[in-house]
Amino acid sequence: MMWFNKIIAGMLPYMPKKFVWIFSKRYIAGKTIQDAIAVSKKFNEEGILVTIDLLGEFITDLSQAEDNKNQYLGIIENIEKNGVNGNYSLKPTMFGLLIDKDICYAHIREIVAKAASHNNFVRIDMEDSQCVDLEIELFRKLKAEFSTNVGLVLQAYLKRTHTDIVNMLDLHTPETPVNYRLCKGIYIEPESIAYKKYQEINDHFIDDLDLMFQHGMYPAIATHDKNLVDESYKLIEKYEVSPDKYEFQMLYGVTPQLRKSIVEKGHRMRVYVPFGEQWFAYSTRRLKENPAIAMDIIKALFVRR
Repeated sequence: MMWFNKIIAGMLPYMPKKFVWIFSKRYIAGKTIQDAIAVSKKFNEEGILVTIDLLGEFITDLSQAEDNKNQYLGIIENIEKNGVNGNYSLKPTMFGLLIDKDICYAHIREIVAKAASHNNFVRIDMEDSQCVDLEIELFRKLKAEFSTNVGLVLQAYLKRTHTDIVNMLDLHTPETPVNYRLCKGIYIEPESIAYKKYQEINDHFIDDLDLMFQHGMYPAIATHDKNLVDESYKLIEKYEVSPDKYEFQMLYGVTPQLRKSIVEKGHRMRVYVPFGEQWFAYSTRRLKENPAIAMDIIKALFVRR
């Protein structure tokens, strides 16, 4: 079946956008901030928090960085004005990380400051391996100024991640705990720096989460893997972690039944709500990174939910 998935993944960028949207609309809130607000409010009504993400990454011109910054400032104004219970996620390459890291920092600092003025929070997404050191450096600078208003994503499949957590212990205090979203990781990386086997990745995910709980950090447990959810429950019980000291996170449109079961057990849940005009690039890139979801495209043509 993998060969079929890869064929679909390879063909998708060349298919009409209307066709791709049939698949994509399950996983993307829409093209506008109004779409994101509508989706977010529905989640809030179910007792679920959100994190808002404007789609886009790896810009080639710094004028795009300025535009993306201004869009994020407008997003924050709209989200706060509409009373959405959620925070924000962003990718540093949208702001020129690989072109000029100082300009990138200045743009993101302004966004974090805007969120902080509303007593809110911005998550720095972790991108592929060429970005990791730069994004940790960026996070360190922002954490020094905005102690409780900024967090970072860590990827369990990278062999360096456990060491990165240890090396950033100096940023963590009981009064201002570090806030990490822990995910498996989606970028295609060489075996020399990334674990490849399913169980190997899961084992390191749990090891990283265990380390976070040991030190009283605030982990956002980002997974759609029931095995990881069940293992996370065990750690929460082992360390007697109160419900306000962690959360689960999931992507919009993915494993809704598992999400529902987590919420029904009384755990805090936050859904990642992506939106924007760059939905086509996002969808095709994600499919190339994970061809196994190609079957969802076929289901999307024939099944309505």
